[in-house]
Amino acid sequence: MAITYDMEIPSSIPAPRMFKAFVLDGDNLIPKVLPQAIKSVETLEGDGGVGTIKITTFGEGSQHKCVKHRVDAIDKENFTFSYSITEGDALMGVFESISYHIKIVATSDGGSICKNRSIYNTKGDAQVSEEEIKAGKEKASSIFKAVEAYLLANPEAYN
Repeated sequence: MAITYDMEIPSSIPAPRMFKAFVLDGDNLIPKVLPQAIKSVETLEGDGGVGTIKITTFGEGSQHKCVKHRVDAIDKENFTFSYSITEGDALMGVFESISYHIKIVATSDGGSICKNRSIYNTKGDAQVSEEEIKAGKEKASSIFKAVEAYLLANPEAYN
């Protein structure tokens, strides 16, 4: 069974700059701006493109230790990025995998909207509580907002 959730997060940062920071350099930037959430991201195999396997180690503030994920798609022209968590304690023994599809869309005011679709593929008929989904959405939103705050404070970064 698959459970799908959509979320939109507005930002004053232009789409190309947000994509560069949040997606293309996120492995370096996110542990720097939010170390309590994400301690490190290491590439196990690949060059960052489709098929790349990475391991994310969560920070002290997280209830999970680490996850392994695979890059499924990346489009630098259209600011889209997809990846799937395939192993790790964040799957909580309930999920086969969790897929994320991110698209950063330019807005008419010069900012952007991060559209995030999460697809939770459960094992068998396992149930997922609204609380678990809400916690995941809040974590994703806080990471995006931390990147935004960094870009606002460092106008020369990622231009």
